[in-house]
Amino acid sequence: MYQDVAELRAFYSRPLGHAVRRLLGHRIRARWRNVQGQTVIGLGFAAPYLGTYRDEAARIGAVMPASQGALAWPREGNVRCALVDEINLPLPDNSVDRLLGVHCLEGSESTRRMLREMWRILSPDGRLLLIVPNRSSVWARADKTPFGHGRPYSKGQLENILAEAMFTPEHWSWALHVPPMEHNLVLKSIVTIERLGARIWPAIGGIILVEARKELIAPSIQGQRARAVRGLVTVRGLSREKSS
Repeated sequence: MYQDVAELRAFYSRPLGHAVRRLLGHRIRARWRNVQGQTVIGLGFAAPYLGTYRDEAARIGAVMPASQGALAWPREGNVRCALVDEINLPLPDNSVDRLLGVHCLEGSESTRRMLREMWRILSPDGRLLLIVPNRSSVWARADKTPFGHGRPYSKGQLENILAEAMFTPEHWSWALHVPPMEHNLVLKSIVTIERLGARIWPAIGGIILVEARKELIAPSIQGQRARAVRGLVTVRGLSREKSS
């Protein structure tokens, strides 16, 4: 179940939320350096991470699931957000070049159907970037942050559901190696702690970031042999049997 949008906004207005936004924003920018002329869409509560692309992308928007709620975004200028049904996104096929999912996968009750909608709207050369709570991290147990709500995932679980939705992961990384503490000493040293944790033990990060591409051809099933089917009945024969 999705966390309420008001709670998400409250978290990002706190010092810890500002620090998380800064750290994850750097990671997102490291993957998507240039979006000139592209369509960038955020699904879930991705608005805190989209602002950096507003002056670059040809088209940009934030779509927020109805069960989560929506806030007007951005604060100034034309509104570029919408309240949507996550399994019926109001976007044309193959229309999105960069799709960012934040605070969406872990809260969805229709994960597979939502991923198939992501597949539908993503262009053939597009990229999907998911930011998901790491199941083995302390952040997944910290219910005072948004990453402690919903269902966290392991790398293996993400691989499986992405494969089912016809996505192929191309890049994995972990973030938020700092403890989920709003302590002045932690906040002042957050960049140093993050770099040290990423170097020593990357897989304990609170967040898994996975970038995936869209597969256009379903994988073939290997090792399956044709099976003979016996006792077939023609349509005409079946009709006679029913009438007798």
